[in-house]
Amino acid sequence: MSYEWKFNKRPYSDEEAKELLKNVIDAETTDWHYNTHHKGYVTFLNNIEKELETADRSKANGNFSLIGELKRRQTWNHAGALLHDVYWEVMGGDGDMSKGPEIKSAIEKNFGSADSWKADFKATAISAKLSGWAVLTYDALYSQRLLNVLVDEHHYGAIWGGIPLISCDVFEHAYYHKDGPGRAAYIDNFLGNLNWGRINDRFKKYCK
Repeated sequence: MSYEWKFNKRPYSDEEAKELLKNVIDAETTDWHYNTHHKGYVTFLNNIEKELETADRSKANGNFSLIGELKRRQTWNHAGALLHDVYWEVMGGDGDMSKGPEIKSAIEKNFGSADSWKADFKATAISAKLSGWAVLTYDALYSQRLLNVLVDEHHYGAIWGGIPLISCDVFEHAYYHKDGPGRAAYIDNFLGNLNWGRINDRFKKYCK
């Protein structure tokens, strides 16, 4: 029996999103990004689950096989769905880091200061390919510290055991409709819209 992946709700309604996120992404992009792009990853995850039930494992090989392609696209869509869940969860705030005291303290411990973290996060996001992410990650299985990780596409550069706490989508579809090629302005607006209370809750739930 195949597993059913869920299209998770955002912590605000579609209508609320247009107002809460307007400084980061325009209303049309907010709708398309969530209800088309994000939903599509979950839809294809479920399609892949069904295909895997009957895929012929005996034909697997290192050149081409249906099972190999299904496995590749499973991780692509899984990472896309998960990173988008985090992306929506952490937005919709006023950017006030003092509302997340535990995560603020951890960031200062690992990066020296909040400003140093922001500079590194922004540089990470700018350095990603035209389809990629910057992710504040807790390295749970190796160094037990916070890292800003550059991820091209959805999974190239992700680390094993890494728990995403903040994910900034820098695929062009995330910002081009509003900011054109102004990726840096989009990242600044993203950082100014973070909901540090929800980020703090996420940190305490998964990293403490």
